[in-house]
Amino acid sequence: MDDALAGLSEFLAVARERSFTRAAAKLGIAQPTLSQTIRALEERLGLRLLIRTTRSVSPTEAGERLLRTAGPRLDDIRAELEALREQRDKPTGTFRISAIDFTVDYILWPRLAPFLSKHPDIRVEIAIDYAMTDIAASGYDAGVRLGDVVAKDMIAVPLTAHSRFAVVGAPKYFEQHAKPAIPQDLTSHRCINLRLPTYGNTYAWEFEKDGQELRVRVEGQVVFNGIFQVLTAALDGFGLAFIPETLAAPHIEAGRLRRVLEDWCPYWEGYHLYYPTRRQSSPAFALLVEALRHRGS
Repeated sequence: MDDALAGLSEFLAVARERSFTRAAAKLGIAQPTLSQTIRALEERLGLRLLIRTTRSVSPTEAGERLLRTAGPRLDDIRAELEALREQRDKPTGTFRISAIDFTVDYILWPRLAPFLSKHPDIRVEIAIDYAMTDIAASGYDAGVRLGDVVAKDMIAVPLTAHSRFAVVGAPKYFEQHAKPAIPQDLTSHRCINLRLPTYGNTYAWEFEKDGQELRVRVEGQVVFNGIFQVLTAALDGFGLAFIPETLAAPHIEAGRLRRVLEDWCPYWEGYHLYYPTRRQSSPAFALLVEALRHRGS
């Protein structure tokens, strides 16, 4: 490798992971070797690229610039090289997808399982992530979000039809509490909150009726950072929950949950798989996208 580029991949891995340990594991090399490679790169450049403490690693101003400018270009080169390798008889590749656990269990995995069985040389790594992660900067090939929050510079492929959330509670909860008639009534109810890491705050429940939009911040005894735990607490009678309709439906049908404020819960754009344009060059990735694409009416 050209000396000017030696160590660049290793630096990008450390800068993105914010950890020599995690970067070394990802690269499959020993941590001392990785540290020596980074030091050699810094010495050649005459610049310090990383700030190292006993607890953390972070880029310097020069390191941040290198991460921001060289990172995407190196990703593009890797994608092109991978695309060339995939011009063999069998499509191959490893793809990283960022998604929340609900979309993994209910949308991705039912379609991925038969696809991966058919294509044993394609590997998929899925990271459960409730943050609004920048997939390009974080090294993901794709992410899953509701369509209306996908960045405009991304390619978005529908995974579901239009979706909506439901406000639900267990029958034993309603034995002691009257059903809310309007969203504002929720402020006097025990509600189960979901904390989103991107904002560091609890999720404000979103409603709409006859063109009127409302966002209600609710209070309760428990807060979770995962939607399945919110469902479990609702089933146990700890309050009202705001969860995907698909997740709530079997429990409503079985009588374990009761739904309220249904006329205030609008349909939103469904879940989408989104990815940067550079990913289009990979035949294996194209096969993956087609396997995940929503084909219903």
